[in-house]
Amino acid sequence: MSRDLTFHGGRIEAAARLYPDAPRPWLDLSTGINPYAWTPPAGLAVDQQRLPSGEELAALLAAAGAAFGFGGALAAAPGSELALRLMATLDLPRPWHLVTPCYRTHRDVLPEAEAIAADRIGEVAARGGTVLLANPNNPDGRLIAPEALLAVARTLGERGGLLIVDEAFADALAGTSVLPLVSADDAVVVLRSFGKFYGLAGVRLGFVGGARSIVSGLAALLGDWPVSATALAYGTAAYRDLAWAERMRLRLVAEAVNLDALLASQGLVARGACPLFRLVERDDAGKVFERLASAGILTRPFDDRADWLRFGLPGAEFDRLEAAFAAGG
Repeated sequence: MSRDLTFHGGRIEAAARLYPDAPRPWLDLSTGINPYAWTPPAGLAVDQQRLPSGEELAALLAAAGAAFGFGGALAAAPGSELALRLMATLDLPRPWHLVTPCYRTHRDVLPEAEAIAADRIGEVAARGGTVLLANPNNPDGRLIAPEALLAVARTLGERGGLLIVDEAFADALAGTSVLPLVSADDAVVVLRSFGKFYGLAGVRLGFVGGARSIVSGLAALLGDWPVSATALAYGTAAYRDLAWAERMRLRLVAEAVNLDALLASQGLVARGACPLFRLVERDDAGKVFERLASAGILTRPFDDRADWLRFGLPGAEFDRLEAAFAAGG
């Protein structure tokens, strides 16, 4: 297994080079992106010949805010990852703390941060500074109640600190977001991702909401045209499609239950609250990865935890994953 495949998910080209005899096309289970993408309605117009207008951006922010249950400061960005990288340039309060395990990007943007376990958040918040975490968390699917996060944010705020919550997967599980609880005075910034739940990662759309000074600072960095015409049109229509979102959440939970059962049949105990992915822990996780890769199925390994393997939902390719397990048994 190459370290290239542990850097982040979605590296199908690298996997194809490393396993040239694997059947095509590859089934990518390494990203946690919804395999059932939202489909734009017929006739949705995207004008690529002019600059996006301020009215279109305002419509997107209104639709997203309504879907998030949040009426405070909100800014759009070409992906939540870029938003976090830019936000890290805004002189965030020190000391920095990073709740682990976590995204590699989190470590990249706050390289001087002290890594802490989730059970130390309250203790660390009492000292102020910046605390960065994901909720639901990646890669283990850990979930912290939004009320508990709000309490942490208020503790930090009393000491001039800031809580940053990466909610890239929050759309998939109702009631997990802290945004509906946040008031204008709370020292919390929330990152949201369009591509994961709506299954359209290539659109590159994300949001930052919460503390006005941070949100306005990020918006100023991104300028008058922070996202593309496609992102504006798709995002506005998708966030207005509340019925699709409700149906999809139910579907994803059912799909995750089926995946759990398949993994259990192979002696792989799944963990995590997020229905878009499951983490398994076993000493021979590397062998499981190799077996599936040889069958043209890419899962997500980790260079710092050789006993971990993360599975995204196989969607319509469930039978292919089941057959690969059966063939290797």
